[in-house]
Order: sequence, then structure tokens, then C-alpha cells
Amino acid sequence: MALVNLSVEAAVATITLDSPQNRNALSAALMDELDAHLTAVAGDDAVRAVVLTHTGPTFCAGADLREAADGGMERGTVRLLGLLRKIIELPVPVLAHLRGNARAGGLGLVGAADLAVAPAATSFAFSEVRLGLAPAIISLTTLPRLDPRAASRYFLTGEEFDGAEAERIGLLTMTGDGVEGADAAAAHLLSGLRLASRQGLTATKGLLNAALAERVAADGDAVVRLSATLFGSEEAAEGMAAFKERRPPRWVEATKG
Repeated sequence: MALVNLSVEAAVATITLDSPQNRNALSAALMDELDAHLTAVAGDDAVRAVVLTHTGPTFCAGADLREAADGGMERGTVRLLGLLRKIIELPVPVLAHLRGNARAGGLGLVGAADLAVAPAATSFAFSEVRLGLAPAIISLTTLPRLDPRAASRYFLTGEEFDGAEAERIGLLTMTGDGVEGADAAAAHLLSGLRLASRQGLTATKGLLNAALAERVAADGDAVVRLSATLFGSEEAAEGMAAFKERRPPRWVEATKG
């Protein structure tokens, strides 16, 4: 069964992450399908906008930790970087339409999108530090969006924050009251995009994303190496094992009296 689905209607392509059983985690298979759909959309001159959305209560939980535990993340880090670059360089705007929570790598997708909406009560977290990791690759797309002090807080603590806070610090464009409110916010933004020409949207997106594209090109290889090194470390292995076993990792236990 497909893990990612594509439909096109009224000049808008909708790409839906459809792997709710693992919270739409970024498995190799899911990323391959997402990449293929983005490529197809890029070549469709009738499309003026892309909506990236999901089934299930979670937009995207980040890396597939089962694959990471099997030592498969080196290729995964390269693949994720390629996906973020493709979203940034897609000729038309991408709207991340969240109806549920996002974690880690899922926030990288949100940061790569040109516009993003979610319910105000949605939960977000840069959870990498609590697993012995760092938000290395996704820092490329999220740091340019975020208030610097907020980035320091949420990158370093891994604590959760809601959609209202995500809008305040720049991760989201708009929030709504519940799922219906987020749907209304998405519809409002799409109505504006449908009034624009593809040429105008493409040229304007290029202006907006020029610095972001340069950042990804300049720093991409370095953050891929950092991410792969961290995923292959003993500390990350402990963090992922603790997460899987629903227990505190040993560095948390060591702080207890």
C-alpha cells in the first residue's frame, strides 16, 4: 500500500503522508514516495500550489527510529536533506497543512514549506536532544524561520510547545481553533494563491527562498555528516533504546539522587 498519496484539483496538488501506524515517520520508503510525488508536481505546469498534509493524529514524528536502530540512518540523512532541498526549490509554493502534532524531522518539513498552518493546540517538539541527537539537518530550514531565543530554548530543552507558540516564534504562518480552524486558515491562504499566476508565484518564491537555498547548499554536507555521526553513537543508541522501552535514558537516571 502507498505511504504517500497525490491528488490534483483546481490547480492545487495535495500530497498526503499516509502511514499513521508509525506516525508518518520518515522511513526510507515514505521518503522515496514523497520525493517521487514532489518530482511529479514540479513538472506539472497546471499546478500553482502544493498542500503537504497527513492522515492520522500526527503530521510527522521525524526519523523512523526502527530503521535508525538497525544502522540505516546514514542514507536516511542524505535522503532527508534532498527532500528539504526539493521542497525549497519546487517552482510553486508549498503549504504544510497540519491537523495534528509534529516532532523532530517533521518540523524540518514544516520549515521547508513556504506556508504552514495548524490547530492552535497542536503539539510540537525538537525532541532530538533527549535522544542523544541534535536537530542538525532540520536546523537548515527551521533556524531561518525562528526567533533566535526561542530556537535556543526549544532546541536545547526538547520541551513541547503548542501551535499558538509556534506561530508566535515563526514556525507557523497561521493557526486556527481546532482542526476546522486550521482547515479554514489553509483555505484562506489557498484562495490567495489561486489568484496568482504560476509565473508570478515561481519568481516570487525564488526571491523569498534565495538565502535559504544558499544555506542548504553551503551547509548541507556538514550537517549530514554530523547527523550520521550522532545516529551511530553509543549515546544515541541508548536514547533510542530508552524511547522504545518507554524508560528514562541513563543520563536522566544519573541526575537522580
